[in-house]
Amino acid sequence: MKTTLLLLLQLLLLTSTFKQLPAVVAQTVRDTSGDELRSDVEYYILPVITGNGGGLTLSDLGNGTCPLDVVQEQLESSTGFPVTFNPADSNDGIIQVSMDLNIKFSAVTICVQSTVWQLKDRDESTGLRFVTTGGVEGNPGRETLGNWFKIEIYDEDYKLFYCPTVCDNCRPQCQDIGIFVDNNGYRRLAALDDEPFKVMFKKV
Repeated sequence: MKTTLLLLLQLLLLTSTFKQLPAVVAQTVRDTSGDELRSDVEYYILPVITGNGGGLTLSDLGNGTCPLDVVQEQLESSTGFPVTFNPADSNDGIIQVSMDLNIKFSAVTICVQSTVWQLKDRDESTGLRFVTTGGVEGNPGRETLGNWFKIEIYDEDYKLFYCPTVCDNCRPQCQDIGIFVDNNGYRRLAALDDEPFKVMFKKV
């Protein structure tokens, strides 16, 4: 009888402990006003650290070719073009940390390609993978692996990260998205292993 009572008390204590454990909740990305990032809203991606350029824009890098690359504006006062974030699998449209996202510029260009971001293959001259446009919107899987990015927490801010999980059998090389200044002074977004690009999101 004592053994049964002791087991019952232990079970009640264990149940009570589980009830007190906090639920695991996905962390929502917030804009500069403290509001939730949403897939149906346009935002400027801006640098947290000032003094090294402004928002993000499109560039042909001076060679007149398409698709256009994603670069940081030279002027700190420039916001660049706004973007939208489109999750691979979200029904409520709220953008969460570590969620697979298409990032798309809200801009019209002379190129026939889309303004959806994608990570290119390794560049022969630099050995780096640069962020360009011309990606496919939606259709998560192996064929669109280069089109998916994440927003992660970095210190008390955010960073962009390439590590898609839209393909169970794929093993992408996961890297931070940072700024690479090329020989012509273009501040190009690239997959880097050193200092990531600290960003914030300002609603248009």
